[in-house]
Amino acid sequence: MKRKIEVFDYAKEIIKAVEKGVLLTTMSKGRVNTMTISWGTLGIEWNKPIFTAFIREGRFTKELLDESGEFTINIFLNVLNRKIIGISGTRSGRNTDKIKDLNLTLVDSEMVNVPAIKELPLTLECKVIYKQKQDENAIPEEIREKNYPKDVPGDFHGANRDYHTAYYGEIVSAYIIEED
Repeated sequence: MKRKIEVFDYAKEIIKAVEKGVLLTTMSKGRVNTMTISWGTLGIEWNKPIFTAFIREGRFTKELLDESGEFTINIFLNVLNRKIIGISGTRSGRNTDKIKDLNLTLVDSEMVNVPAIKELPLTLECKVIYKQKQDENAIPEEIREKNYPKDVPGDFHGANRDYHTAYYGEIVSAYIIEED
């Protein structure tokens, strides 16, 4: 069962969760992938509720998201499961099925073709309405040095040389998955 919510009533919980890690899930050609993100914003743009996610260029999730144009943000409500966040943030979906490895339960979404995840019940369904690659020359040098070190390969799970693309996802549905 899904309990519909007003997304901004949960803004504080969402932003606090992003700091610790939430999952961004996407799907293309029948392949579902999820990854941990800890950079994201919640707001309003073009009079629409928006979740903006930042994804590095070399990520498998980026490839799927570019194909599908849809994603879900999956958020723990009470207790953060560090194993789920850790594995989803360090393993590539190119090489493993993280959903299967973590025994996560996929739940059909309402407005997008990307599933929600039962174990992370607060769900934002998003359709990409705009995306933009970061301009590395516009980023202050101290931030570039810390977050985009040139000597770290793009496939490394932490800070590496790959810049991000900002995906502005219109939040088309928001709910909490509850036990039946």
